[in-house]
Amino acid sequence: MNEYIEFFKLLKSARKEDKIMNSIIIDGCVAAGKTSLMNIIEEEFRYTPFLEPVTDNPLLDKFYYNRKRYSFPLQIFFLNKRFAMLKEAAKIDGTVMDRSIYGDVIFAKLLADNQEMESEEYALYKDLLANMLEHVEPPKLMIYLKSSTDDIIRKIKLRGRDYEQVVEREYWEQLNKEYEDYFSEYNISPLLVVEVDNLDYVHNERDREYIISLIKNKLKEIR
Repeated sequence: MNEYIEFFKLLKSARKEDKIMNSIIIDGCVAAGKTSLMNIIEEEFRYTPFLEPVTDNPLLDKFYYNRKRYSFPLQIFFLNKRFAMLKEAAKIDGTVMDRSIYGDVIFAKLLADNQEMESEEYALYKDLLANMLEHVEPPKLMIYLKSSTDDIIRKIKLRGRDYEQVVEREYWEQLNKEYEDYFSEYNISPLLVVEVDNLDYVHNERDREYIISLIKNKLKEIR
C-alpha cells in the first residue's frame, strides 16, 4: 500500500475536532515558486505570511553535501520549526505559509527509501510527527504547485544557490515523484493543483491574474 495513504489515515485519526485553520498553505518541489506565490497572496488577500525556515538554517547547506550524515538532524530541525510556525499561525486569522508540517514527511520518506536516513531514525521521526499532528488543524486550502523535473532544475540553476547545484538530477526526479504521489492521496483539506511549468506569475501580469483567479474561485467553492 502507498505509504502516504497510511499517513493520511493517521492524520484523520489524530484529529479530535473538525476545526479548520484560516490559512492557505503552498507546497511543491524545490524551486517550484512557493515563496513568490506566497508574496502575491499576502498582497492580494492581506494574509500574514510565514516563510519556510531556510535562510536561518545552519544544516541545510551541509545536508546537500552529505545527505546521509545530516538527513535526520535536518528533518528534526524542520519539524520543530514548522510546528512552532503553526502554533504562531493559529493565533492569527488569515495566514499564508510557504510549506508546512504536512508535506515534511515527503523528504523524510525519500531519504529513508534511499537509505540516507536509518530505519530507526525514520521510525522515530514518524512517531514524533504523529504526536505533533494531534495538535495541528488542517488549512482552509492547500495549493500544490506541480512542476516537471526539467522546470525545477531550470529554476534551481537560475536562483543559483551553491548547495543546490551539487545535487544530482536523480534526486530531483525522485523528490518530484514523491510530491506527485503524496498529492495524489492528499485528502485532509481542499486542494488546488496548479501546473506551473508555463507560468511566470512574478513577471507576467496575465499569469499573475490567472493564478489569483484560480485561488479566488477555489475559495468561493469552499465557502
